[in-house]
Amino acid sequence: MGALVTLDLPADAPALTLPWIITFGPMNEEEEWEPVVCGPYERAHALALAEAVVADEELMAVVEPLQPHVTVAQIQGDIAASRMAAETEDLETAALDAELAGYEHDHDHGDDDHAHEPPSVDEIRAGFARIAAKLSS
Repeated sequence: MGALVTLDLPADAPALTLPWIITFGPMNEEEEWEPVVCGPYERAHALALAEAVVADEELMAVVEPLQPHVTVAQIQGDIAASRMAAETEDLETAALDAELAGYEHDHDHGDDDHAHEPPSVDEIRAGFARIAAKLSS
């Protein structure tokens, strides 16, 4: 069985309405292959698909929201924030521990915000349509 990592967000978090992607990669460092990125999906679909794939394989799946930035400044702001976080990471290990506490690992518990069966092709296509409507509005 593999591992699924995702953000543990409050029920009213704005990120829950964003499109989500799944990145599949090797569980151990001995395997070397390029990760596979899939999506965008609605969060529940992304979680269900990731769970189905890692259920029987030694894979790591990371499910995370896409940030639909529409300006260079927005992208540069996220890059700057990520760089600052990396710099302070070395100085503040307690901050890193607090940040990692916001992630769920091995998403097997009885979380009802997603189905345990992967969504059907029609459900995913309907999700794509809803995502496209959100991104174009």
